[in-house]
Amino acid sequence: MTPHTQETDIQGPERVWLQEAINLATTSVAKGGGPFGALVAKDGDVIATGRNEVTTALDPVAHAEVSAMRAACKKLNTFSLAGCVLVTSCEPCPMCLAAALYARVDRLVHGADRDDAAVAGFDDRKFYDLLENQPRSVWPLTVEHFDLPNRTHPFDTWLAKSDRTAY
Repeated sequence: MTPHTQETDIQGPERVWLQEAINLATTSVAKGGGPFGALVAKDGDVIATGRNEVTTALDPVAHAEVSAMRAACKKLNTFSLAGCVLVTSCEPCPMCLAAALYARVDRLVHGADRDDAAVAGFDDRKFYDLLENQPRSVWPLTVEHFDLPNRTHPFDTWLAKSDRTAY
């Protein structure tokens, strides 16, 4: 267990859901994807599932958690997953964790952790460390800010729109 997670003894539907996420991850491997699976549940029911399709879809953000959350939003016809539980076969990477935060997921349950993933060659610890501890000057990509005079125009347009949907 990493110092970033809380270990609990899982019972009830979460145990069943976590086993389903693990099965989705195993199926993903058999179908040429990465070893990750996820599902979204609400009010005791599984709303949507997802598996890692990064290599099969040639999409670097087609992680299981993102796929499950996209499918759940479509099924629920909303961009908010408030009231939902995200269940994943493995601790989400920083991108998927951020996506869960943006989706307003109430709770996240995972099986394997980042150290387990690293043993299998999926070492996202370097990304956690980068975001948590490293100044941008040492990041492996350059982040540049250009101060154009109209840089806030999209926001000004948004603020002027009376029928905008807040999120």
